[in-house]
Formats: sequence, C-alpha cells, structure tokens
Amino acid sequence: MAASALESQIDNLYRVPLGEFVAARTALAKTLTGADAQRVRKLPKPTVVPWAVNQLYWRDRRTWDQLMSAGDDLREAQVAALEGGKADIRAAADSHRRAITDAVARTGRLAAVDGLKPASDALMRTFEALSLQKESGEAPGRLTKPLQPSGFEALAGVNVAAKAPPAQKSERKPSAAEEKARARAEAARKKHEAEVTRAEAALARARRKMLDAEAALMKTRNRG
Repeated sequence: MAASALESQIDNLYRVPLGEFVAARTALAKTLTGADAQRVRKLPKPTVVPWAVNQLYWRDRRTWDQLMSAGDDLREAQVAALEGGKADIRAAADSHRRAITDAVARTGRLAAVDGLKPASDALMRTFEALSLQKESGEAPGRLTKPLQPSGFEALAGVNVAAKAPPAQKSERKPSAAEEKARARAEAARKKHEAEVTRAEAALARARRKMLDAEAALMKTRNRG
C-alpha cells in the first residue's frame, strides 16, 4: 500500500468512535502485510480525553485552527516581551483563554454525541499544552494520551537579554558623554527588566483566569 494511502487510513482509524477503535485497528491490519501490518497493530488506543481532542481536529477544524492561532499569538507576545520588544500580552492571553474555553465546550459536545464525557479540566490542560508547545510528539488528530502544560511552553526558545555587566573600575574619570551613555544604558536595562516582570505577571494572571474559567465551566456542566 502506498505510504499516503496508509497514512489516510490511519487518520480514519483515529476518527472512529472510541469503542470501535480496536476492531477497526484489527480490520485495517488484516488488509496489510509486513511492516505496515505490524505498525498498525501497535498503534495505541487513545484514552477518552485525547480521543475527544482528536475529534475536534477532525470534525471542527475551524475551532482547532483558532485555538492554535491564539496559542501562536500568545507565545509570540511572550517571546517579544522577554526579548525586549513590545507586545500586548494581556490581549493575547485573554484571546488564548477564550479559545481554550471554546475548544473545551465544543469538544464536550462532540464527545457527547458518542455518549462520552471527557473531564473538562483535562481537556483544558491538553489544549493549553497543544496550543503553546511547538511539538506534542504525535501527529495532529492522532493524540493518544492527555498532555500536561509545563508552564514554560510559551517561553521555549526565548533569549532573554543578559543584564549589563558591572562597570569596571577605572582610574580615569569618565567624561560627560560617557556618563550620559552609561545612564542611558542603565535606564534601558531597568526598562527591560520591568518588561520581563510585567510579562511574567501577565502569564500568571492568564493562568489564574484560566483556572477560574475552568471552575465556572465545571459548575455549568454540573448544573446541566
């Protein structure tokens, strides 16, 4: 079987109802031979949360893409701020939080069609990790286990400017121009450190708001 055709069939395998996964995997493996058959037999069955996340990817790509785009925007804003640039971190964090909440709600409805109810907090953590980290280790739509955000996905690869080294002692008294340049450099360093502090605080606030949204969502689901 051509590689592209096999990949398409594996994609379809992760789209079937969770209760039918094993039977569908066995049926697909029987149509193959050699390494292809062995590969399919070893494909892990997803648990409820990753299976539900996969359904969002396959059945509602618009919501999925909006979440990934919001994650990219937040990561870029964090990187820009920590590297000394200008970025509206609060707006990016708010947009990302809304995208996660929408994705969780939509995923819950998709899973309910198949009689499943994935935990909203686990969905939220998985969506946060997926949207902020560069790679999950598994192809989109083929997730097999829940993910946990480490808290630093949005900061991966950031090169925070180092603090200015302490001034070397000199017997010569610095000129007025040198004093002015030194003062400007010190002001720039303090400004950068303040921006880093604000970026870190914004990330902390975003996480607190996410937890609040999670709690509100759980209350809504319990009332329903």
